[in-house]
Amino acid sequence: MYVMADLGLDEGPIEEQLSVGILGVLSPAVQQVDSKITEVRKSQAELRDKIDALGEELRVLSEKQKVPVDLDTYVKKLANSRKRILLVNDILQNVQDRLEKLNKNVAKETARQRAAIEACH
Repeated sequence: MYVMADLGLDEGPIEEQLSVGILGVLSPAVQQVDSKITEVRKSQAELRDKIDALGEELRVLSEKQKVPVDLDTYVKKLANSRKRILLVNDILQNVQDRLEKLNKNVAKETARQRAAIEACH
């Protein structure tokens, strides 16, 4: 920005146009990442449900008949996997919340920049 000032260029409109351009690039990227996180969270919820169902089936099978293999170990592994999925899901929820805030801020800034540009014209 100092370079523009040294060259005697008017910083206002160029700066505003640059800001609008950058915001125009960021907004779709933020929306795309948000969409992908939503897809991952949905698939993780499905996986969690399948793990729960499989764990329940293993428990029922273990109770109904004597199985030569100790299923408790596998049930514990499934429960552990489920906990990890829930942890990742929480992290993704936090990231998605932050992205939504960023997207709102980008939209606000874009509207502000457009209003400033239109006011100059």
